[in-house]
Amino acid sequence: MIDWTDRHCRAFHRVMTRRARLYTEMVTTGAVIHGDRRRVLGFDPAEQPVAVQLGGCEPAALAQAARICEGEGYAEINLNVGCPSDRVQDGRFGACLMRTPGLVGECVAAMTASVSIPVTVKCRIGVDEQDPGPALDALVDAALAAGAGALIVHARKAWLQGLSPKENREIPPLDYDRVLQLKARLPRAPVVLNGGLASLEAGLAHLPPLDGMMLGRAAYHDPEILIGVDPLLFGEEAPVADGFEAVEAFLPYVERRLAEGVRLHSMTRHMLGLFPGRPGARAWRRHLATEAVKPGAGLATLREALALVSRESGPRAAA
Repeated sequence: MIDWTDRHCRAFHRVMTRRARLYTEMVTTGAVIHGDRRRVLGFDPAEQPVAVQLGGCEPAALAQAARICEGEGYAEINLNVGCPSDRVQDGRFGACLMRTPGLVGECVAAMTASVSIPVTVKCRIGVDEQDPGPALDALVDAALAAGAGALIVHARKAWLQGLSPKENREIPPLDYDRVLQLKARLPRAPVVLNGGLASLEAGLAHLPPLDGMMLGRAAYHDPEILIGVDPLLFGEEAPVADGFEAVEAFLPYVERRLAEGVRLHSMTRHMLGLFPGRPGARAWRRHLATEAVKPGAGLATLREALALVSRESGPRAAA
């Protein structure tokens, strides 16, 4: 989710659910330790609970980065053991770590010894020619023995050679049964399902025995999915009724960031997936795509786009 779940995206998603845990885009240990921390790690307190996802493979560097992130106020440190991009392959982290469960254990142990907040691991079920049975078990056992508080499992392999990151999200077949087998073997370990979940209902079909679900691109492309999180998963009233209320609730955040010099497009680009199936959804996207990028675009531009969408409810379909 690099360049997707930035602070503006998370702030927008938070107005639709009080209870979902939000995750940052993956940030490398080098960026955390040596980069502009305000830019790399800054977030609005309203985003909480929010977890930071770290990319790296050196225990000492991960421990240092974890301490920095805890100091910035994050509620969880999540180690990425699933990203298959060329960048992580060059750095030998992300999904490459599926091949070295012992090193993952060392990384988790170094972080858990350095922070008081939970350290979790997000992984695949295997990479390349690995057998998902022993590969996932070895990785998970090492992580849990080192103190990992939960496992988030993307239920498909990653192919590090021959497939692009996009293809790695679509071509390797999903294997939810493998994740269920893991949970059956380790009933006390928190296991969260990720990968291919297009709706909350798709994830709920596996809860229990699994302990949670992680939605990435589905929630990004159709943010109104998140309005159902609090009622469906926690039995609580949703903070907003629909996308229109979500936009209105987000306006104070937009106004604050505009006053700081943030461009409107940096925030509205995360809102283009609103209103699927409503008349005017295409006009909403087009207006924001063409007008929000212009210098000086502000709240009036966002309100103009909102006025193009019909408030009459109807079936959710392509718009």
